[in-house]
Amino acid sequence: MARASRTQEVVEQVLDAIIDGKLRPGEPLPPEGDLAEDFGVSRLTLREAVRLLQAQGVIVQVPGRRHRVAPVAQWTGLEAVVRHARSAGERERSSLELLEVRMMIETGAAQLAAERRTEADLDAVRQLIGRMKAAHARTDVAEFVAADLEFHDVILRAADNRILVAALLPLTTLLAETRSETSAVPEIREHAIAEHTAIVEALASGDRLAARDAMASHMDQTRGDLLEYVHSRR
Repeated sequence: MARASRTQEVVEQVLDAIIDGKLRPGEPLPPEGDLAEDFGVSRLTLREAVRLLQAQGVIVQVPGRRHRVAPVAQWTGLEAVVRHARSAGERERSSLELLEVRMMIETGAAQLAAERRTEADLDAVRQLIGRMKAAHARTDVAEFVAADLEFHDVILRAADNRILVAALLPLTTLLAETRSETSAVPEIREHAIAEHTAIVEALASGDRLAARDAMASHMDQTRGDLLEYVHSRR
């Protein structure tokens, strides 16, 4: 367990070195011994980390030569891509990309949830809107975000599709960071409450298309708010 944990730390350190420009895409990695010394680990631990990064498309093996760092566009591991997206220089682009992914996934989830949700699911999302309203009234951004994230989680699980849930769970950290940034704006919180209320009404009706359209409206509103209240002020 200790070695696995240390290996993961090295994976994250290598990713950070790439994000910070210390290791550049297209260039070969430094010699194995140098890298192991830089990160304070054994060569064995470094090799394990490199293998994990190869599996994510971050590092490419070059026969007869030192491995090289792949361009970010070629990375295939969600963990690596999300870590890069969370970096300061990529935050605006990644927040919009995340919304595009959410639009594709969550509109479908709402459509499924409209016909598969239970009364307990409806009670849960209604209670969460109550929590959002209370948090908004006292400007408790952290609680507002927690209730917001839980609201969407209930809908995902109400869709009753395990692959759908697994597809979005790895993005949880990035979602929380993005929500904290946008939910700090009072107008955005007010819009979110209204949009969430419309989603609940559509779910309660059992109308699949209405639920899909209500979620799409929420995503569109969120994108507009992000551009108007957050990106324009940077």
